[in-house]
Amino acid sequence: MYYRVSGGKGRVNMDPANEDNSTGNYRIAHISDLHVGSPHFEPALLDKVILEINEFRPDIVVVCGDITDDGFKQEYEAAKAYLERLECSCKIVTPGNHDSRNVGYVHFEDLFGPRNSVMYLPGLTLVALDSSEPDLDEGRLGRQNYRWIIEKLSRADDFKIVVLHHHLIPIPGTGRERNIIEDAGDFLELLANHGIDLVLCGHKHVPHEWQFEGFCIVNAGTVSSRKVRGYATQCYNMIELTPEQCTVRRKFPAGEEVEVVSFPVHKKT
Repeated sequence: MYYRVSGGKGRVNMDPANEDNSTGNYRIAHISDLHVGSPHFEPALLDKVILEINEFRPDIVVVCGDITDDGFKQEYEAAKAYLERLECSCKIVTPGNHDSRNVGYVHFEDLFGPRNSVMYLPGLTLVALDSSEPDLDEGRLGRQNYRWIIEKLSRADDFKIVVLHHHLIPIPGTGRERNIIEDAGDFLELLANHGIDLVLCGHKHVPHEWQFEGFCIVNAGTVSSRKVRGYATQCYNMIELTPEQCTVRRKFPAGEEVEVVSFPVHKKT
């Protein structure tokens, strides 16, 4: 089940399982870059990750794009079938550059809903944004969307998470290909000015973490593609949020789990 608010609807959808969550404790699974349909896609890896995430019992699953390889309808249908096996009623999915190939964004909208969306839960705001451009690897958000983004981030006391596919800051080991959104500078200023706590990204199959202007940017690696760089390997993130602390752990399928960043939750009242 996918709970979303589109830009023009103005309607808030909440996960009924979390409506009574007054403790501010959330478990979030963060995966990216499935690349279903690619010759490099490894179904056994994704099968294993689905089992591990179900054991983690997250309140929310965040999927940061490139769920398909070429944006074809059959790839989307196969990807959705995998995601439906995750035993979590709150799922946020945002498209990546591969998903917008071949007019694939229309299939995204049919199967997952609006490409820009927001989820409100007690004490928590998650805004998911489409940073992809059709048939281009680079991304952008566009200043015409900033007013909508600011409006959706208006709950001042919430822990605020922004989700997009592309990087906001360059990360090591990703080569010379352009990998940050074209309007990264303006968007980073927007985030810093509106109390963002955490940004979740994917894109170049390299996991990394930056702390920047009072918030944390966490990039996920690929969860199920054999296309990895250097010594990187497939992985995903598990996030535990309390009213006092946010902790991010990197999990390797059928392997170890490593804490990569932990930071205090700043009171905004």
